[in-house]
Amino acid sequence: MRHHLVLRVVSKLLIPFIILYGLYVQFHGDFSPGGGFQAGVIVAAAIILYALIFGTERAKQVFKPQALMVLAPVGVMIFALVGYYAMAMGGAYLDYDWLAGDDTTGQHIGIITVEFGVGLTVTAVMTLIFLAYAGRTHEIDDDDW
Repeated sequence: MRHHLVLRVVSKLLIPFIILYGLYVQFHGDFSPGGGFQAGVIVAAAIILYALIFGTERAKQVFKPQALMVLAPVGVMIFALVGYYAMAMGGAYLDYDWLAGDDTTGQHIGIITVEFGVGLTVTAVMTLIFLAYAGRTHEIDDDDW
């Protein structure tokens, strides 16, 4: 890969702000449009930009696929455990009112926790999908059809 100095410098400046915006969307999602899925896509886009500019091998060194394969189900487990915890406290599955003494506080805790789990899963899965296909070099011949 040729070294594109301008792209590397601009991406190094943009990637932290993209991730910061993803975190804003993540943690402001219970007050405005946004949430875990949107934030996960934004953070994954920053990681994919890193891989496109610096190469997939370097991206795999920084964002290890083995760690991403662990984070994807951890996000799902966070989502599920919030629901089971609400049931254990006497409510229905994902009934956030039971997560704290105050209904409003329970709603905020539940939404932020569930959206965090969704964001974690979406970031990990989208990055894994990109890394799985980005390194492929097989060209399709007419004989493959």
